[in-house]
Amino acid sequence: MKKFFQDFKEFAMRGNVIDMAIGVIIGGAFSSIVSSLVNDVIMPVITLLTGAADFTSMSFVLKAATAESEAIAINYGSFIQAVIDFLIIALVIFIMLRFIMKLTSMAKKEEEAAEEPPAGPTSEELLTEIRDLLKDSKN
Repeated sequence: MKKFFQDFKEFAMRGNVIDMAIGVIIGGAFSSIVSSLVNDVIMPVITLLTGAADFTSMSFVLKAATAESEAIAINYGSFIQAVIDFLIIALVIFIMLRFIMKLTSMAKKEEEAAEEPPAGPTSEELLTEIRDLLKDSKN
């Protein structure tokens, strides 16, 4: 049992796992922001354009409600709203990843530029210079 907890601790403390956990938490918070954007800003505009009273109430009734059972319906309005949520989240993630990739590529270019030592004289050039100095000192 001690080995199990030790292995779990090593797994949980890896950088990738912690980064992933942070990403999941931020993603959950971001999802609620996007849902609010879609529900409170975008969907009212779409509802106004389509002329529907409430977009989420759009459905196709398969079986009407009775005294003993509820109505059975396909709620395509809620589905369309979920698709819009997904598209906005995917777009924002795409933009963020593209931005991060540009930043990392810029950082790599700066590192490569900094790592390249200035080109010094070759050994042949140094030997030629020494030879010329020796010639000059003899004269």
